[in-house]
Amino acid sequence: MEFSIIIPAYNEGKNIGNVLGAVQQAQNLDQRFQEVLVVDDGSNDNTALVPDTLGIKVVRLTPNQGKGAAMVAGARVARSPGLLYIDADLVGLKPHHLVALIDPVDQGEARMTLGVFGGGRIRTDLAQVVAPEITGQRALLREDFLKLSGLEESRYGVDIALTHFAQKHDWTIKKVILKGVTQVMKEEKYGLLKGAKARFRMYWDIFKNMKV
Repeated sequence: MEFSIIIPAYNEGKNIGNVLGAVQQAQNLDQRFQEVLVVDDGSNDNTALVPDTLGIKVVRLTPNQGKGAAMVAGARVARSPGLLYIDADLVGLKPHHLVALIDPVDQGEARMTLGVFGGGRIRTDLAQVVAPEITGQRALLREDFLKLSGLEESRYGVDIALTHFAQKHDWTIKKVILKGVTQVMKEEKYGLLKGAKARFRMYWDIFKNMKV
């Protein structure tokens, strides 16, 4: 089965290049990765320029509409039956991590996979030990993703909404440990105060979608 890799991104010009490097390596190694789509969610930095220079397709949203809307926009444009979502701010991502995420879906062992950090950094590892369902790293079928309603308004709550929908409908879900992978934290991106505000908004979006 072929997969489209979709990367929602907002003001990730400083970080997305490392992720795209791993993605392109994976494409060279595995023909199942048919295409890569970066969804630039109303960024005001050079987020879109980075994939542009690498020849990677960019879907632009204006103004900023939130992660959920970006994921939906990517799915609608994607040409593959399988979707692989990854965050734009990952650190330590390798091609074998991407392969591990799609294999169970491709082989019919799972309806959806969840990528869980392990051995990257204590803070990000612990966060996913507590709540592994809140992860931006996941693979699933495009037709399954597009069955969900309300994701465009879910913003950061999209990940918990997806997982709860899958659990409610008895999908087989497989957790995939992404050893050595972590991500840039909001406080590192924006500074302590702005980062804390951004984190609060994220948690509020998650809370609002916990019963979806």
